[in-house]
Amino acid sequence: MTTVDTIPGAARATAARLPDKVALIEGGESWTFAELYRDARAVASAYLARGIGKGDVVAIWAPNRREWILAGLGAHIAGAAITPLNTRMKGMEAGDILRRSYAKLLVCTERFMGFDYPTMIAGEDLPDLAGIVRIDGEGADGWAAFIASGKGADDPAVDAAEAAVAPDDLSDIMFTSGTTGSPKGVLHSHGNVVPLFRAWAERVDLQESDRYLIANPFFHTFGYKAGWVACLALGVTMLPMAVFDVNEMARLIETERVSFIPGPPTIYQSLLQGLAGEKRDFSSMRVAVTGAAPVPPVLVERMRRELGMENVVNGYGMTEFGAIAMTGKTDSPETVANTCGYALPGVEMTCVDGAGRPVAAGETGEILVRGRGRMIGYFENPEATGEAIDADGWLHTGDVGSIDADGYLRITDRKKDMFISGGFNCYPAEIEKLLAAHPAIELAAVIGVPDERMGEVGKAFVVLRPGTHADAAGIIAWSRENMANYKAPRSIEFVDELPRNAGGKVLRTALRER
Repeated sequence: MTTVDTIPGAARATAARLPDKVALIEGGESWTFAELYRDARAVASAYLARGIGKGDVVAIWAPNRREWILAGLGAHIAGAAITPLNTRMKGMEAGDILRRSYAKLLVCTERFMGFDYPTMIAGEDLPDLAGIVRIDGEGADGWAAFIASGKGADDPAVDAAEAAVAPDDLSDIMFTSGTTGSPKGVLHSHGNVVPLFRAWAERVDLQESDRYLIANPFFHTFGYKAGWVACLALGVTMLPMAVFDVNEMARLIETERVSFIPGPPTIYQSLLQGLAGEKRDFSSMRVAVTGAAPVPPVLVERMRRELGMENVVNGYGMTEFGAIAMTGKTDSPETVANTCGYALPGVEMTCVDGAGRPVAAGETGEILVRGRGRMIGYFENPEATGEAIDADGWLHTGDVGSIDADGYLRITDRKKDMFISGGFNCYPAEIEKLLAAHPAIELAAVIGVPDERMGEVGKAFVVLRPGTHADAAGIIAWSRENMANYKAPRSIEFVDELPRNAGGKVLRTALRER
């Protein structure tokens, strides 16, 4: 691999190849690839002036916007890794990740969706955090003052730092929820991000001439690596979208001639429902990429017929691997709806039985993947890394599926107990751990239940502490204040006890059958 296989190297190469092409459009303004890269170098200089470079971590807590890209790319140029924070997190959740990632600096928006991020973490013990940069703030900790603290884009220290970034260097620590109830930090290098998402872009037919509306959040692999990193690498014009709004999306498609949109099925369902009967000019639309939830064949057909999305592709990926499999532009609506496609170049997939033996084509087994894109491991968690990656380099996904004779993957069961709400992975153990902090809750068990709009939502079975009282509305309101809203249960059922097996484990199957 070469330095082009680093995120800064890819951005630098595109800025040199397409200096005057528009890279980003936001709020009626635009920036070229040369301008975006130069601005990121100025951010890198500011990081270096604060002593942040190779081996350090910068956390970013903000919605999709230009400064998010500059904060991330600038950190990469300086040699640092980034840790994105989910914009829906509350203080306790964010504090845990800031603490465990040893983030030296937090770049955040002051307010988003009614939440004041700096205030939310004010009471958290964060010994490694040296400061906060407020993107919208003024004064000493504001974005402008931060940039001014460096020596600018022509700083020789930036040249030296950028030249030292290698494909094997850490690019990010992305925290993913898990069945243990505590998020794990997933380690990725530049060299397993850039080549993989170049291959992803080729499979989904992302072209230099496209205009890419990035509705997927930058804190997610889809918005970050399959989003702005892929655009920087290929020279694609991007339009970040901070909050999904069906009317704003329709306006942008029409006025900015958007041609490429990714997102979970809920985005397209909302677009179809919100525009029912309206005449809109979507003639620029070319490609829709979806995943993270089942895609009904009728939805694929409607996306093609009513939204003009001639190429609808579906896929399979995870934080620990990025993109694994995708359908192609020639696949039928039935194939797109019923499979996750076939492995990307450089990626191997297999299914094994309970003894670890490969199963025959079409037979069900645990999905194992290896090759380009696999994580380095879990941050400071060798035990979990050893459980996930075997001696032959296979990542054990915990997902169950089958691979047919043509190599197409079908998912038959997601990771045990996990459910997907609006495209976000929800792990009951993590939600239950957060619910345990409620003063009236003795025990809680969470399952996913069907929801017409979100796919699935959480339902909590709650045992109250003796002598306490709580109602469902109060617990739901408390949950929304103390955890990301997609994790918050939408319904509560009070029970005297939770069903358990002989070993004391909660029987979620019994809860689902109630």
